[in-house]
Amino acid sequence: METTMYNNEGGASEISQPKQEEKDKQKNSKSEIAFAELERGVYAALETYSNVHRGSGHNSMVSSCLYDQARNIALEYMGLNEEKYIVVFCSSKRTKNLKSQLKPGTYQSLTSQEVGIPLGITAVAIDKKALPKGSPSECGGGTARLVAAGWVIWNNGPDKFEAGTPAIVNVIAFSKSLLLLKQYGKDIFKKLPNTDQDIKELLYKDELEKYSGVELMKQLRETLIGRGFIVPTMEGEKQFVNLDNSASTPTFIPIWNAFRHAIRLPEQRKQDLVREVKTICSEILGAPLDTYDIIFTKNTTESINLVSENLANETEKDIDPAVLISILEHSSNDLPWRMASKMSLIRLGIDADGFIDLDELETNLREHNQEHKYGKKRIKIVAISGASNVLGTCNDIDKISSITHKYGAQLLVDGAQLVAHRKVEMEKDEIDYMAFSAHKVYAPFGTGVLVVKKGLLNYNPDEIKQIESSGEENIGGIASLGKALVLLRRIGLDVIHEEEQMLTKRVLKGLSTIPSLRVFGIKDLNSPKFDQKIGVIVFETREILHNKLAKEMFQKGGIGVRYGCHCSHLLIKNLLKTHPVLEQVQRAVLTVSPKTQLPGVVRVSLGIENTEEDIDTLIDVLNKITNQPKGKVSSDQKKATAQVESDFKKQLDKFSKAAIQRVYA
Repeated sequence: METTMYNNEGGASEISQPKQEEKDKQKNSKSEIAFAELERGVYAALETYSNVHRGSGHNSMVSSCLYDQARNIALEYMGLNEEKYIVVFCSSKRTKNLKSQLKPGTYQSLTSQEVGIPLGITAVAIDKKALPKGSPSECGGGTARLVAAGWVIWNNGPDKFEAGTPAIVNVIAFSKSLLLLKQYGKDIFKKLPNTDQDIKELLYKDELEKYSGVELMKQLRETLIGRGFIVPTMEGEKQFVNLDNSASTPTFIPIWNAFRHAIRLPEQRKQDLVREVKTICSEILGAPLDTYDIIFTKNTTESINLVSENLANETEKDIDPAVLISILEHSSNDLPWRMASKMSLIRLGIDADGFIDLDELETNLREHNQEHKYGKKRIKIVAISGASNVLGTCNDIDKISSITHKYGAQLLVDGAQLVAHRKVEMEKDEIDYMAFSAHKVYAPFGTGVLVVKKGLLNYNPDEIKQIESSGEENIGGIASLGKALVLLRRIGLDVIHEEEQMLTKRVLKGLSTIPSLRVFGIKDLNSPKFDQKIGVIVFETREILHNKLAKEMFQKGGIGVRYGCHCSHLLIKNLLKTHPVLEQVQRAVLTVSPKTQLPGVVRVSLGIENTEEDIDTLIDVLNKITNQPKGKVSSDQKKATAQVESDFKKQLDKFSKAAIQRVYA
């Protein structure tokens, strides 16, 4: 059958239908090739995935380089000079907030939707001279360089405007797609055909579905992306050991498959997937959908900012709203509350093990809300971490909730460190709000969650629609979260807890044999409180600064950890007994020299991929580092050490360049 078609000059041309179909196939073939290359690059990034900038180890180094390079790729694609412009990566909601602070003509933006891949990413290129001064409109982890009870030194550059852990993998995927657009054409992904798939199959079916419990955990470890990755050390090549799960978790093949299949779903299937993942969240969190709303966001930080903004917008007369938190809190559950206008922040102290005092909690609530000792000030929200990202302590949410509601306040739980480790029962424990991130539950694809009792958010319908659509742009992130939660449920959070307790005891026993180390928090394995601890352990040694100790751990043992203040500045200063005078000195020094290294601690944090062998490697490496001979070093020894360090730096540079090449080539 012949079909008459018309050329651009208006003349008729004869093109047979089979030939047209062949051309369509060729277009689709190019799109499929480009998409396969995108998948290959993202998979390579996952092999060395870690949270960026504030960690040690090969993975953090590579992910930081990939993320920073993504900014330059976006600028180059937009034809902008990196000397003049800087890129901030945002969700669409955060983009709207940021643009409202900028003058027209001082910025350009590009979205992943425009590219043709639904990653929920917007790159906003801003003239450096036009970057907003003062406090960011959305704040939390990473936005501040130093935090005290009464003041904040904000970060410089894009970090100040990327509150919380950014969607690292999605940003890398976005920048990789820009490189592919230059190679294949700007519409290449818009021509990519959708691939339909049953949502139940995508979320619930996989090659491991016959396993459960401990056996599933063992089998899942075999699918860890980056498992057995070999890295250079100063003592030869070794397998990388990731002990930095509190910062961000790696992922597994079934979860990656859910992400990559979801981003090609037709629109109707995407809506089905959003509804099904909300159901999964509802079930695993004990938050019935007839009682709670589930909203997808960018991360925990964005979720808590939504609640703080909501409270700031309340117009209850004759009341000065206050929020009660503890000094355990991460910046993401501190800075949003203190930045909300006209709100007071009240902080609870902790005991030596890292638990809040329930009597102090009740006293504060009674004095403010019942006895009215502080005039019109009323505690409206108690915002508490479900598990500390520094000490690993899990406060008794059930008791905290009972006391909170007794005095008419609402309870928000920062569940970032909790959801992957402990069973949550929101309705049973009467939790009003819970916020957490998918990247803490083995789905590092840029999705956060806010679970909130119906009727508590007072945003208008248009605002709610914009908030929801912003989070739901990242359909792959939502799918991967759903798949991760399904797998955790099949393993069983009781099984995860038991395994984690065993490994935590192994860490603490090993650390106790190293005299120069000082461990903070619960150390007594027989303590009745030990069951209320997740696998997070922090320590210091007087002889070696925390950053140098962490550096030596990856240089000599191939171990990735985190060091510093862990976005919990008040808690770290409390643990280290930082005198108020020294705090002011730090403030002055940091103002003059922003790169100054502040006091801090090294953190080891466990995930379901960790084994006894990982712990043994950790203790062995720490023993070697802390038992190094001390005393006068000869000039020959200094030269030999310098040569080893120089050789290692070359190896590390080569390793880093090769890893980046695998992603962006």
